[in-house]
Amino acid sequence: MVNPLAYLDQELNELREKGLFRWPRLLEGPQEPVARYDGREVINLCSNNYLGLANHARLKAAARRAVDELGVGSGAVRTIAGNMAIHKELEEELARFKHTEATLLYQSGFTANAGTVAALLGKDDVIVSDELNHASIIDGARLSGAEKKIYPHKDVAAARRLLEASRGARRTLLITDGVFSMDGDVAPLPDLVALAEEFGAIMMVDDAHASGVMGQHGRGTVDHFRLHGRVHIQVGTLSKAFAAQGGYVAGSRTLIDYLIHRARPLLFSTSHPPSVAASALAALRLVQEEPELIERLWDNTRIFKQGLNELGFNTGASETPITPVVVGDEQLATDLSDRLFTAGVFALGIVFPTVPRGKARVRTIVTAAHTRTHLQRALDAFAKVGRELRLI
Repeated sequence: MVNPLAYLDQELNELREKGLFRWPRLLEGPQEPVARYDGREVINLCSNNYLGLANHARLKAAARRAVDELGVGSGAVRTIAGNMAIHKELEEELARFKHTEATLLYQSGFTANAGTVAALLGKDDVIVSDELNHASIIDGARLSGAEKKIYPHKDVAAARRLLEASRGARRTLLITDGVFSMDGDVAPLPDLVALAEEFGAIMMVDDAHASGVMGQHGRGTVDHFRLHGRVHIQVGTLSKAFAAQGGYVAGSRTLIDYLIHRARPLLFSTSHPPSVAASALAALRLVQEEPELIERLWDNTRIFKQGLNELGFNTGASETPITPVVVGDEQLATDLSDRLFTAGVFALGIVFPTVPRGKARVRTIVTAAHTRTHLQRALDAFAKVGRELRLI
């Protein structure tokens, strides 16, 4: 009998031959700045746990209380029987935090992007999108059926030309990441917002990697650039700096009411367990009460980025805690990652298709919980391995 999935073995063998087959390393304890992966204690530079809250006592206590009082699951999608008071409380707190009329929870940041874009646009519409936008934006655009027009990364003049050429569309969406997840650079948001206003386009920002990181108390790039009221749709995440799970969309009450009735991830996926919503709510309040968390994150970022640059590594255009060490060759990136792990530092190699061919890198993220000792040990490992591989 012919195996119709035999082609998968062939493609996996090709990955093995190129040294690119990888199975995710196994975390054998809590998510911490020094963590145990695959049986080895390593300085963890891979996690999105920006503020070090994933194992925070206050968040764990909130989750335990929610389990004791509300159980372990909601039992349904929100539009049937799973709309819990804890979900509404979190959404109201998020709306205050983002300075918007309302917010809507999604089961993940991915579905927040994909589900929102797909719900708002159709075949007679146009989406103008940065070429390095997150995969969830790309998939949402595909699902929508709208025409996709892609401008070179952060090229405002090119975005203008695409908007000009789209004047006849029923609706136009201009969409960008706030912070780009592989390069750590920041969108030229003021210029893009001005373009959206000039052409009457919907302006949407994915602030997953700016949530809890940029702006006052981590409100994101819209706050950082003082653009409140001028961005129609903001997407955020609860699974990075806020150390929980899920995503959300922030905007007008009308937008949220529409998505409640049209966003397929919301309509067809069970809502957040109460413990997850409770821990996210605790994190959101903690960040507003303790701004020193974000200050430590940025202090550590400056120290580590400066250390890598002084060693001679290429950190690209990074402006944020996401700091890539760009090496270009895919095999070299995986070798660098593997040798760093042996030296006690977990920093993952990122290759095609996650990044374009020829732009492979080891991607690092420091957190507020890393100490100066952790950072120096990591820099020492980069220096040693970098010299061994003749990268510096």
